[in-house]
Amino acid sequence: MVSATSYAMSDEQLLTSVQEATFRYFWDFGHPVSGLAREGLLHDRDMCTTGASGFGLMNIIVAVERGFVTRAEAAERILKILIFLNEEASRYHGAWSHWLNGATGETIPFSQYDDGGDVVETAYLIQGMLTVRQYFNADDTVETEIRNKVTKMWQDVDWYWYLRRSDPGYVDSETLYWHWSPNYGWAMNMPIIGYNECMIAYLLAIASPTHPIPPSCYYNGWARESWYANGNNYYGYHQWVGPPYGGPLFFTHCSYVGFDPRNKSDNYCNYFDNSRNISLIHRAYCIDNPNNFTGYNALVWGLTFSTNPWGGDDHSPTNDNGTITPTAALGAMPYTPAESIATLKYFYHVYGDRLWGAFGFRDAFNLTENWFSDTYLAINHGTTVPMIENYRTQLCWNLFMANPEIRPMLEAIGWKLPPPI
Repeated sequence: MVSATSYAMSDEQLLTSVQEATFRYFWDFGHPVSGLAREGLLHDRDMCTTGASGFGLMNIIVAVERGFVTRAEAAERILKILIFLNEEASRYHGAWSHWLNGATGETIPFSQYDDGGDVVETAYLIQGMLTVRQYFNADDTVETEIRNKVTKMWQDVDWYWYLRRSDPGYVDSETLYWHWSPNYGWAMNMPIIGYNECMIAYLLAIASPTHPIPPSCYYNGWARESWYANGNNYYGYHQWVGPPYGGPLFFTHCSYVGFDPRNKSDNYCNYFDNSRNISLIHRAYCIDNPNNFTGYNALVWGLTFSTNPWGGDDHSPTNDNGTITPTAALGAMPYTPAESIATLKYFYHVYGDRLWGAFGFRDAFNLTENWFSDTYLAINHGTTVPMIENYRTQLCWNLFMANPEIRPMLEAIGWKLPPPI
């Protein structure tokens, strides 16, 4: 177990320490039967989460590169996870549920009608799977089986089903629907329309080798201009797409843990630039601190979904209660390295005695309420390690983008791309 003690280190040592401690959540606290990511430190110990398990796969390959575990140990753990997901976990037209029991694979309902497939959580999981498929490229039995298992489950996902075209009245749908339940059908009725955290669902659905949706769904479903475009400046930073002030920062993390937004653009923008500016808008908002929350400044910033003193919420500049979430600034590191590293150092050295624990930075804190979270949430913790590594070596970006299905998908949509290498 990594020590919970905070002490002086160089920047590089501190980045590695944060990565190792955070990774340990997925390695040491992973479910003992399935290896999947548990929802949170204080949740039921059998409650595992699909999307964060995808991020957890990326944590494990970063851990190999950083020397936290061996390649053989990582391959064994990842194969265990993949076998469980393939053989034990309930699936719904190839998609997994948001929550599942890590011992049995049975779905744990997320809400009354959400007891079936979740195509967004599935997309996060597949993003992680495709990343590890590229990483484990040896010809030995274990790594070959990893690649084969990933390919099978990637091909199993019926993205086309989640267009809802089987439902009368939706036969021409070009919009993915988030959920489908064998008990309640499309009762959740949640169309996936951007801009938010869900871009990767459309990219993978269009890229699918077996059950693709039409490329036209990107602009006619996901990126509808009236919902999508922004075009305003906030605190002097231009925002091309997304809600005012960018929304919670996980919008700029979850789809870009594997998908590299650099050096490419759709009809709206370059998403690296958009994510960088949204991150800087958040920082500028915290410097401005219009609601006079305690502690906000150039080093204390970052609003996203997290726990808070009253439960939890999607925190953003337009929905702020004084709660800062470390993963927000840490996950922005590829976009804002100087600002994010300065904030990481401040959190560690100034608040480390209350904020740093066995698995790294705890979920959130609120200085106005003199409150520090006593938990970790897998979905927040999961993006931290790969996004720091994308800043350091671009590892996860390079691996995911090397999958042969990705570039043809972007070309089919009409993205502007650099020449192939």
